[in-house]
Amino acid sequence: IVVGAVASWEDKILLCRRAIEPRKGYWTMPAGYLELNEAAAHGAVRETLEEACAEIAIDALLAVYNIPRISQVQLIYRAKLLSPDCAPGEESEEAALFDWDRIPWDNLAFPSVIWALNHYDEVRDQPVFTARTNALDNAWGEISRD
Repeated sequence: IVVGAVASWEDKILLCRRAIEPRKGYWTMPAGYLELNEAAAHGAVRETLEEACAEIAIDALLAVYNIPRISQVQLIYRAKLLSPDCAPGEESEEAALFDWDRIPWDNLAFPSVIWALNHYDEVRDQPVFTARTNALDNAWGEISRD
């Protein structure tokens, strides 16, 4: 199980440039594997601290993505940064806040990052929403902005 967060500060989105394979040098949201005996939301908070040296408050479960090709289920949360401070952790080359129109769409690491950002955009101003998921035709991980 992978946990992660689409974290925002005002209208900016936190992204990290990966310092590890797979997809080293590409941008992603803070995310990683859930640890034993760890609650999913706590894992997303931990991954954000480890990868971006940033503290977040979880708002809601944004999405559940099933990716059978790589035997993953991903739980992605919507979160607010507690401050705009961020810095690269051990697994990141860079951590930065992006205006929506400056997100490096062509340099995102994984299809699930694209899905999560698009799902975040759908619900960013909604206080209550239903968690999203990936379409069955995307379960194999094709890169699509839809």
